[in-house]
Amino acid sequence: MSGTDPAIVALGGGHGLYATLTAMRRLSDDVTAIVTVADDGGSSGRLRAELGILPPGDLRMAIAALLSATDPDPERSATGPGSRPPREWATLLQHRFGGQGALAGHPVGNLLLAGLTEVTGDAVEALEMITALFGVRGRVLPMSATALTIEADVSGLEADPRISRPIRGQVAVATTPGKVRRVRLSPDDPPACAQAVDAIDNADVVVLGPGSWFSSVIPHVLVPAQLAALKRTRARKILIVNLAPEPGETAGFSVERHLHVLFAHADDFRVDHVVVDSGSVPVGREREHVERAAAQFGATLHDGELAVPGTHTHDPGRVAALIGRLCDSKASSYRSTVGQSASETSNEGDDVEWR
Repeated sequence: MSGTDPAIVALGGGHGLYATLTAMRRLSDDVTAIVTVADDGGSSGRLRAELGILPPGDLRMAIAALLSATDPDPERSATGPGSRPPREWATLLQHRFGGQGALAGHPVGNLLLAGLTEVTGDAVEALEMITALFGVRGRVLPMSATALTIEADVSGLEADPRISRPIRGQVAVATTPGKVRRVRLSPDDPPACAQAVDAIDNADVVVLGPGSWFSSVIPHVLVPAQLAALKRTRARKILIVNLAPEPGETAGFSVERHLHVLFAHADDFRVDHVVVDSGSVPVGREREHVERAAAQFGATLHDGELAVPGTHTHDPGRVAALIGRLCDSKASSYRSTVGQSASETSNEGDDVEWR
């Protein structure tokens, strides 16, 4: 335990990481987001190409997630940013300019991060400045201090389905009509963010996923120094699997397939718990297959009703309730006992106090 609250590190990118962060902030004020930095589309791609900076979009979304889950601080100045509800600042950071000009499509937060990065010359310092400015409780860090590129081997793009073709770029990987077989990062030995490695080393709990499996989740085990930290940390490690396959990169994937492809990219990576939505794991033989896939990571399988009803979006309250029970603060250790079997269900109204 780190101080009053457990130190939670959440890894991912985009909407998946946003959901995780809003859930984890229900359990602790000490939450660090570690964010993928390979986006090459939209506003992020434009700013990355024009300014040579880290793509800011997923970093901005992580800041907005922590802000949206932050209560106003009565001790902050009544005339500064702290005088407004944090959710209003989250809305501002997410706001995209309209029109047809040069600013069209850029979120305010992307431009603010781009400007602070140019002023400071350091992406991590820029992130620390913006979180301090808006009174964010928690921290946002890039996976790497260098903008990365995702490359993938994809089958189904040629007349012969056995032939794989390499494609390059996160947008291409996310939207390919083919079947992604394997991904890698360029440069092939990307430097980790030192502060991110330190956060993992000192964490009580590390959560990976959900998110775009090939472009937001798997890249976190492809940065050698970060993977080394994930392997040596004493934190309890939790893998959250997507509620449903995504069109494009994981079309047709079962829960078992999600686990197998992650294992294929990092077969020495171990976690304590694999968390899935109960609707995606039927009883019987199929569940046994998923349990065996989880066991490859040394993990036990836990399931619960995690979705916002009628959607493929994780419900923060339900996710927080399940994770809170897995990491009960009254437990003698944050490490779980490998081989323990459990099936969890949760409801948004369950007690999620962990402090």
